[in-house]
Amino acid sequence: MTKKLLQQRKSAHKSALFTGLALTGMGALHLVKPEPFERLIPEQLPGTARDWAIGSGYAELATAALLLVPATRKLGGVAATALFIGVWPGNMKMAWDWRHRPLDKQLISLGRLPLQLPMIASAVKIAKYA
Repeated sequence: MTKKLLQQRKSAHKSALFTGLALTGMGALHLVKPEPFERLIPEQLPGTARDWAIGSGYAELATAALLLVPATRKLGGVAATALFIGVWPGNMKMAWDWRHRPLDKQLISLGRLPLQLPMIASAVKIAKYA
């Protein structure tokens, strides 16, 4: 195994641990306090916003578990990639819904959009090098 590949695997391992822990916290938060997340659910989706908020919490917890267990880490990277792409419309909805709020709130909502890109890139790296 080359030195570069070892470095990529080590980096993917650290990213998987960080992402897994972050998703554990967010997933738990979705289940304990789903109300803030319900506002991010596009109205066009079938079912209730509560169902989607709770369901996404379970998806985050399942993805976290896959990332935190070395034997399932590669699958966890694939799942995290899909999850981060899947929640992007909610971030877009937030930016649209907050377009008339004070500037600081608008900047927060707009700032979430490009932040999704490094999260997706990290998940792809985990899937590739785990």
